[in-house]
Amino acid sequence: MEELNARAEDPSLWDDPQRAQQLMRERQLLDEKIRRIREFEQRLEENVELIEMGEAEGDEEIVAEAEQQIEQMRDELGKLEIESLLSGEADANNAYLEIHAGAGGTESQDWASMLMRMYIRWAEQHGYKVDVVEESRGEEAGIKSATLHIKGPNAYGWLKTESGVHRLVRISPFDASARRHTSFASVWVYPEIDDNIEIEIADSDVRIDTFRASGAGGQHVNTTDSAVRITHIPTGIVVVCQNERSQHQNRAQAWKMLRARLYEHELRKREEEAMKEQEAKTDIGWGHQIRSYVLQPYQLVKDLRTGVESTNPQAVLDGDLDAFIEAALAQRVHGGKEEAAQS
Repeated sequence: MEELNARAEDPSLWDDPQRAQQLMRERQLLDEKIRRIREFEQRLEENVELIEMGEAEGDEEIVAEAEQQIEQMRDELGKLEIESLLSGEADANNAYLEIHAGAGGTESQDWASMLMRMYIRWAEQHGYKVDVVEESRGEEAGIKSATLHIKGPNAYGWLKTESGVHRLVRISPFDASARRHTSFASVWVYPEIDDNIEIEIADSDVRIDTFRASGAGGQHVNTTDSAVRITHIPTGIVVVCQNERSQHQNRAQAWKMLRARLYEHELRKREEEAMKEQEAKTDIGWGHQIRSYVLQPYQLVKDLRTGVESTNPQAVLDGDLDAFIEAALAQRVHGGKEEAAQS
């Protein structure tokens, strides 16, 4: 921290504004972490003193209240510990989150829109700003796909384990016979990257298409071919942007998203090699679910990687995802350490 402060106070720092801004962001994040730890220590000391005072005076009510506060702090400490694990190369960055409906038409498209709402709710509850970069609406209901830009400290670090297939089981509101249906949608999360990270993309490796935007947007939606789709041919990665007012702005944003996707692709490749996992995006498939949401015949959300469960699906769909995210992060970090120790 002392070294960071010294660099931040260097008069020549602002000769490179981009580097200076990055350094100030790092300093702000560290300041916030230190503040929270010191605040936690102070609260702990105060409650320990209350217990000692209550025991000395025979006041069981004060002792019980202080013990309850310490028990609550234990849960908070668990979250601080998880947050301390967010030390990956891009964990502190903003995030892009893509949602794609699976096969099944309206049923899966409605499920994709429910997931979109869930992640927006989660982000807003954590003080993040959310922009809808792209949204392709379904013919009858829901969405075929959407891309969210989630801005705030550690957005990618918190959300990176949400990539995968999400499965819904419910009585279909679109089925006149009220039969139970199973729907799938995929989620993919990747970090926004700084401009100073160089990602080389050959012109021959990309295909650029323009088309008319179909979702909610500016005044030009459905009047001009302003939306932009870029396909990276070697990896099969596709990005779409349609929320800006001009094709030029959408093209610039799409290029930024593609660079971010390719960066995340490389990060994931490195991580998979380190953990001896052979999994790529194309292998996620509809058989590789990470979480199951059952609304009928019983109420249950279960993470198939960690075993974490909730019997309140509505709360989960309203953004109550922390227990699932924290368990998946802990498993990824501790699992990686165990693999490294065994090798």
